Amino acid sequence: MRRALIALGVGLSMLGSTLVAGPAQAASPVMVPLATTTTAAQQVAGFWFADGGANLRNATPYAVRTVVGGERLTTDIVPEGPQYSIPPLEGPVSPEGGLPTTSGKVFFIGDDLQPHWCTGTVVHSKYRNIVATAGHCLLNVEAPAGPLDKWVFVPAYSDGTAPFGLYVGKVGFVHHDFDDIRDYDRDLAFVNVYNGVASSSPDVLTNTGRLAENVGAQGVVFNQPLAPTIDVFGYPAGPNPGGSAPYTGETLERSTGPTFTMNVTGLPMDRPVGVDSPFTGEGSLGSSWLTGYTSDSSTGYLNGITISVSDTDGDNRYDAGVSPYFDREATLVYRKAESMWTGTVVR
Repeated sequence: MRRALIALGVGLSMLGSTLVAGPAQAASPVMVPLATTTTAAQQVAGFWFADGGANLRNATPYAVRTVVGGERLTTDIVPEGPQYSIPPLEGPVSPEGGLPTTSGKVFFIGDDLQPHWCTGTVVHSKYRNIVATAGHCLLNVEAPAGPLDKWVFVPAYSDGTAPFGLYVGKVGFVHHDFDDIRDYDRDLAFVNVYNGVASSSPDVLTNTGRLAENVGAQGVVFNQPLAPTIDVFGYPAGPNPGGSAPYTGETLERSTGPTFTMNVTGLPMDRPVGVDSPFTGEGSLGSSWLTGYTSDSSTGYLNGITISVSDTDGDNRYDAGVSPYFDREATLVYRKAESMWTGTVVR
């Protein structure tokens, strides 16, 4: 177990202590501490709101593990174990063509000490406080240990705005095998965030309430057969291999396509799943894969997360997103996050 990552069963009151974890079960979710005190959370929010949100505007798309070699297969995935499903929570419908307000940008400081972003999405939970994203948009896979710094989520981000406020991450959860051996079949994170904050004037934060009560939440399904069609929502940016740059990363984009199993090179994975999608890799890491999505309610069921993209036909354009399969092990990570209460940054 790496420094700063805490085995479950340790209370939050001990997060400041030096901990030595015993051997972990392979299926154990791992708690990743972020801003675990309100003082720390206020400092994180202040960093992103400083100078009129300059750090949000100046952040660049995360470009770590964005591209893999890929081959589409015709085999299917046979679910192992019972299906597990959480229903969505309907929220406000975006006026922009039925795009979900649950999608947004995850901001953090990378290993290069610069601000970056991935995509994240809100999923339904008891405390209305969970954001799903790629595991390597939470853990710093370029360093020997620890989370990415100053982690926050801005739902419905568009052209530099935070219409529903900013949500500071308190703790996240990943699978033990992603923390310990970088198994990209487990490259998935569920992050518990505090109530949102807004900044109406310098150094003043106001409480905007619980995340899912403000923007709604997607459902989640695990141990499903491959979906015939998936809607992908994310903030792709960066060029295709041929140099074309169809996306800016400033607005939420949607693509719709069939799913398939894959072989990939460049990431250690046994059961990668692909979706037909033209999204470029930078920025779209963490994009949500939704089954049963309807524009009327802007809801569906999360059944995949983009962790990389691939050009499977060699035409110098990305044509596939890559996700871990949402199996029983992913269910265990979600259920640990689902039980975590977070609270407020300011009253």
